[in-house]
Amino acid sequence: MRKRERENPCGICGHYHKYEEGEVCGICGHRMPVGPEKTLIQVSAFPSEILPELLYLGSYDNASRSELLKTLGISRVLNTVPACQNLYKNSFTYHCLPDSPTIAFDDAVAFLDQCEKDKARVLVHCMSGKNRSPAVVMAYLMKSRRWTLDQSYQWVKERRPSVDLLPAVLQQLQEYAQKIQAVVEGGVVALPPISGGGAAPFSFGFTNPGNIPPAFPAFNTAATASIFARADIPPPNEFTFGAAAVENTPPQNLGPTSVNPNATDVSMDGS
Repeated sequence: MRKRERENPCGICGHYHKYEEGEVCGICGHRMPVGPEKTLIQVSAFPSEILPELLYLGSYDNASRSELLKTLGISRVLNTVPACQNLYKNSFTYHCLPDSPTIAFDDAVAFLDQCEKDKARVLVHCMSGKNRSPAVVMAYLMKSRRWTLDQSYQWVKERRPSVDLLPAVLQQLQEYAQKIQAVVEGGVVALPPISGGGAAPFSFGFTNPGNIPPAFPAFNTAATASIFARADIPPPNEFTFGAAAVENTPPQNLGPTSVNPNATDVSMDGS
């Protein structure tokens, strides 16, 4: 083995092999792509960043690359498929969802909420990163950010185009969205209704006692009208910059013997 190979392990699997030449790793079977396939496979080796410095979405292949996860600062892993083994229990904090056709959204959201409170980066994964784990991430966005299902799906899809939800999982998400909406409607914060398409207004988790939906940063939609064009906001009667007006007083007549209290000059005797 050459000196460079001994000093520089593979940046993907962390093992020592001739990765620059496309050699297959004798330990894990990883092979660095060569030629036209290079860009596509290298991108898929990294999980998708959903929320900066917090939430990542990926596959079991992403979760099996410990050195890559450490490089991204990920310290916790949410496993949505119990059939996937937790490979590095000494290096990461794992949380597994129950083995059930029905996804335990509340359990997953609670774990992700704790990660956000602890400011810990977390990877959510299933086998391929296309179905169960994206659904969990969307559920978390709906619950924590007060987004609709449409908005959550669009947000995740733009950051991980390979997302492909099965009809059964999509149905579970729709039911969970209705559950969240029913709970919120009984409280103070109003959740925007789930629309059939397009971007609806939403808030980033802030309370809105007046139930006035804030403007959603729409994707590929026309810009909203300026607040100054609203007819229901009357113009102010008076407007002054600075503090309130002070009653004007005429300047005092300073005689030859008067002393100006604001003066800083010191009188000098002539010689």
